Amino acid sequence: MARTKEFDPDAALRSALELFWRRGYEATSMADLVEHLGVGRASIYATFGNKHELYLKALDRYQQARNPQLLGELSQPGPALPAVRAVVRRFATEATTEGRRLSGCFVTNTAAELAPHDTAAARRVEHNWDHLETLLHSALVRAQAQGELPADRNPLTLARMLLVLMQGLRVVGKASADPARVQDAAEQALTLLD
Repeated sequence: MARTKEFDPDAALRSALELFWRRGYEATSMADLVEHLGVGRASIYATFGNKHELYLKALDRYQQARNPQLLGELSQPGPALPAVRAVVRRFATEATTEGRRLSGCFVTNTAAELAPHDTAAARRVEHNWDHLETLLHSALVRAQAQGELPADRNPLTLARMLLVLMQGLRVVGKASADPARVQDAAEQALTLLD
């Protein structure tokens, strides 16, 4: 008879996500994971694979939790531009809020730390960015169709600019103690939607 797991894999994955998010991949050892999760090394390997596989599963979990929120915000009925502006402003606020600022965004952190040399991580980052770009693009197309966005604006290039801005807000917010730098940049970028 197979042995029953002595821990909740979902709770362990959430805990691993929290540790990786706070410390990063390289600064988190298997010993750190064993201690933080309260799960034996053999059980971690049996359930999640090695540290790299656990990290990728944590990144997947992060994206699964975040993407539906963005979809809901950007696809709600009615005017689309206020929703786009609200999402950009939320990113700026999160990037400068003391509790969130130092941890940054898990996807952005992965892009900076792992994506340049880790194809599996890079694919996940690209997938996340493709998803966000598609949501922004769809909202901007809808805004243009509803007469909120001038006809001479290109929704795809605006979506790409906002994606790059939003990721940059996360990086600068994490490294800078000056919230005005992030907030001013976000507000200036939003003028391109007028």
